[in-house]
Amino acid sequence: MTLTFDAFRLAAATADLSEEPAAREHADCVEFRMDLAADPLDSLADYDGELPLLVTNRADWEGGEAGDEGRLDALEQAIEHEAVAAVDIELAALEDGDGLDLVEAADERDVSVVVSTHDFETTPSKGQLQSLLTRAGTYGDVAKLAVTAENRSDALALLGATHEMTQRGERVATMAMGEAGSHTRAVAPVYGSKIGYAPVDPEKATAPGQYDLETLRRLVEDLA
Repeated sequence: MTLTFDAFRLAAATADLSEEPAAREHADCVEFRMDLAADPLDSLADYDGELPLLVTNRADWEGGEAGDEGRLDALEQAIEHEAVAAVDIELAALEDGDGLDLVEAADERDVSVVVSTHDFETTPSKGQLQSLLTRAGTYGDVAKLAVTAENRSDALALLGATHEMTQRGERVATMAMGEAGSHTRAVAPVYGSKIGYAPVDPEKATAPGQYDLETLRRLVEDLA
């Protein structure tokens, strides 16, 4: 399966691939949260769904539940599956040098690379946002940045950075977590954000402020 990010893609986030049929009507792909799944590699081996997979094995030091031991090795094994069309790797892991082999392996298999950064406390300045996105973009196909908005000014800074990076020809995926930033999940695609995330089951949201899948698809289409 292939998954490019020339246009907006809506990812259904789940740790249970059996939910994939419920996502087909609204999603373009499934973000498989390996760090939240009991037997992720076995689940991948059994997967026979229609939607391409974006695999994420989020480190515990960046909001996930995966420890460092074996985390990147599991991702390298995951991208060997035909259904896996994209992989998420943290910017910090790449700048430390730990994830470079994964990026090389993904490139060899034509698997897209999403390079992500998360800030669960604040929203950096607009200049810092652009710097993070620029750094992430040097390693992968899409630079993903999720921050925490305390007010509308934070949300506006994120949207402004999204627009300016997009105008430069960069592929970015941005969102602000928290109540003050929840609307950015629907609005950021207007300014060029290439990926949106929503849970298949609203009760299993993987980040603060997520819309359910059907709602986010409708909002993005209405605003386009």
